[in-house]
Amino acid sequence: MDSDGTQDARGTHANPVPRARSGMPPMPSRAPGVPPLPDGSAFLSWLRVPRPEAAPGVWRFGHRPRPEKEPEQIPTRQLLSGAVIGFLCGWLLCSLLYNGYLGGFWLWPWFVMAPDSWTLGRAGWLSSLSYVYEGLFFTAIFMVFGKISRWGEVWRRFGPPAWRPAAPAHEPPPAPEQDPVEWPQLRAAGAVDAAERLAAEARAGLMRDVDHARIARAWQGVRSGRFSLATFTGAVLQEGAAACLHPSGERDLPARLARHDLLTGQVRLGTTADDARNPYAYRGAGLGLDPELLGTSLLAVGPAGSGKTGTVIRPIAESLCLHALAGRAAVVVVGAAGAGLGPADAYDVVVQIGNPDSVYDLDLYGGTTDPDEAAAVLAEALVGDLAEPHQGGDTRRSTTVLAQLLGPFRAVHGRFPSVPELRQLLDGAPGPMAALRKGLEDSGQESLLRELDARERQMGNPGDVGGILADRIALLDRPAFASFFHSAGSDPSGQSRPFSLKALDHPVRVRIDLPQRGHADASRILARLVLAQFTASVAVREDRSLFACLVVDDATGIVTPEAVRGVQRLRSGNAGVVLTLRTLDDVPRPLRGPLLGAIGCRMALSGLTPWDGQDFAEVWGKEWIEARDVTDRQIIAETPAGKVLHAVRQVITGKAPTARAVTVRQVERERWSASELAHAVPPGHAVLSLTTVTGEHAPPLLVDLRG
Repeated sequence: MDSDGTQDARGTHANPVPRARSGMPPMPSRAPGVPPLPDGSAFLSWLRVPRPEAAPGVWRFGHRPRPEKEPEQIPTRQLLSGAVIGFLCGWLLCSLLYNGYLGGFWLWPWFVMAPDSWTLGRAGWLSSLSYVYEGLFFTAIFMVFGKISRWGEVWRRFGPPAWRPAAPAHEPPPAPEQDPVEWPQLRAAGAVDAAERLAAEARAGLMRDVDHARIARAWQGVRSGRFSLATFTGAVLQEGAAACLHPSGERDLPARLARHDLLTGQVRLGTTADDARNPYAYRGAGLGLDPELLGTSLLAVGPAGSGKTGTVIRPIAESLCLHALAGRAAVVVVGAAGAGLGPADAYDVVVQIGNPDSVYDLDLYGGTTDPDEAAAVLAEALVGDLAEPHQGGDTRRSTTVLAQLLGPFRAVHGRFPSVPELRQLLDGAPGPMAALRKGLEDSGQESLLRELDARERQMGNPGDVGGILADRIALLDRPAFASFFHSAGSDPSGQSRPFSLKALDHPVRVRIDLPQRGHADASRILARLVLAQFTASVAVREDRSLFACLVVDDATGIVTPEAVRGVQRLRSGNAGVVLTLRTLDDVPRPLRGPLLGAIGCRMALSGLTPWDGQDFAEVWGKEWIEARDVTDRQIIAETPAGKVLHAVRQVITGKAPTARAVTVRQVERERWSASELAHAVPPGHAVLSLTTVTGEHAPPLLVDLRG
């Protein structure tokens, strides 16, 4: 049983790829913060760490919230000098009072309240209580001056409290009804036996963080009614922590490079810099991304070597693969072969286009049986970049041409054409066209014959796009790709195993390696094909509780008007995309604004060009800040004594006497200017703004991706 209660959730497309052999030593199987085995105490401690609610993007594991505004920090010199001056003033006032220079008014309460025998010295030792009154009065004076001159702050910053290291905070053990180890939600629903079994497995060290997340996801399926409580309880009692396994049978990834917290669903990318441009509540906090943020999509822009793949793409892909093992997500990772997107063992399906040893093939038509839908997706892949570069541009003419051929071919052969067959039809080869016509006539398909007649009439027109489509499909009709791009039934040998993005209804992990070397144009076509199939597939999913994400390492050439419209629709389908670009110049100018507006999470890495920074500065907008203008005005002495004093002061200080005027006003300035983005972002850092699917925003944050 899968984590959402379905059997064989991957279908026929997600058989595990044979594990790759390598001479390298094995990497650590889990990052810091992930509970080791078999000691169960570490897992219990990890599970009980507080994860308070926080602002979007804050790493919640063990987070300690900070105030929204930065407390006033008094400079050390000012603090110490004020403390000394306050002590001297208190000492002077007490001395003047004690010696009678200011009169005896301060003794009036003592003479009023004390008996005459005490004040006249006839009560023995009780008469000495007057010294107690004087001590209390002087102590009150020093307390007032100490409060004014902040002696308490001096004690905290320089006294014994600052000498000893801060003791780690020990959280009290949670109550049994609130202890996550005891699975209180299961107990409340009556599944006490299942809760006892899971708690025992956790204490024995037999449970991982993925197991906990997977079983919690299965429990959500019980609450939503996808399957019964008896089925869930039976699986837990029989299998324990291994219940509701992913169809691959894996309970963890072979290696982890990033730090993950599957209880909150976050992956840590770095640390928010302690910089004045960051809000005080974010400074020094970890930065974590989760499906709530990735559901609005992410765009990372930075030059080669800025860390897009290693510090952004790889951790996100790793996190989504863990979510897939927990039954929460389906992920498709697209990148060049050897780009470092994770080992093959971390994925269920690895499509290595151009590699004859690839176990899987890529379905050119996305697994659909509708000729119009297949034509629309294929037209976007082939000529989407040639559409008018504005949001009104589309590929309807190309879609019509392809539909005029795909529909008749499927009616005759019961399948869609292979790449060589489609190329011949687009070229108008007499033999294939005549055979197609004869097949339609024999089957009496009059409506499809009219489609074919219209295609033949358009072939001779100067504005026919069939030639352009034929040229583009020829890029895929190469010897290196001869064994790829077969749909169901289109491979005569029957040896291909086409993968279709229709499998995103299940928690599947897919990696697609593009043949960048020597086939750059073909790689762009394939990347556009995957993006078009992804946006079309997630829109018709039945189970939208499963988060679907497409991760594209280097999205050069795939941003088209239709792609931007598709990204805008993903948020409502519980899906998102993660794209990286070397520069925004790889996107047509009319599409840059719509792209940045359609994507909720935007990242500008170090090394950005000023013109790229200008686009980010515009989309991040402006904010009101308090500006201080300081003006130094030279003081002109009018008396001879003043002139002499000013001359002596100028000789000593080397500067003319001036008077300083400070003007405070509210001004509107860019959050991050183009110049700051180009020159003020240190290496290994990035500026990142975040938006959740519920509409919460985080302002642009300077983040250390190495922290």
